[in-house]
Amino acid sequence: MMRIVSYLVLLLMTGVMFITTSGLPELYNAKSAPATHVSPHYIENSKEETGSPNFVTAVLADYRGYDTLGETTVIFTAGIATVLLLRTSKGKEEKDSKKACLEEGKE
Repeated sequence: MMRIVSYLVLLLMTGVMFITTSGLPELYNAKSAPATHVSPHYIENSKEETGSPNFVTAVLADYRGYDTLGETTVIFTAGIATVLLLRTSKGKEEKDSKKACLEEGKE
C-alpha cells in the first residue's frame, strides 16, 4: 500500500513540475518580460537605489537579499546535517569495534 502511495505522490509532483515549468519565460528570448522590464530596471537604477556600483551585487544583496539569505541557510543546514550524520556513524562503528575486541578478549 505504501508503495502505491509513493508512486501516486511521485506522479503528482511530476505533474506539478511540468505545469509550473510551462509558465516560465522562454530562454534566450529578448522580448520576454524579464529581458524587457526587469533587467533594464536593475541595470539602470541599481546604483541610485542601492548605492552599490556593481549591479550584480545590488541584485544579490539588496533586491533579493532575503532569497540569498534563505539559500545560504539551506546550504549551511545541509552541511551541518551531513557532518553530524558522518560523525555519528563513525563514532558508532568505533564503539562497535571496541566492544567486539573487548568481548573477544574476555573469552
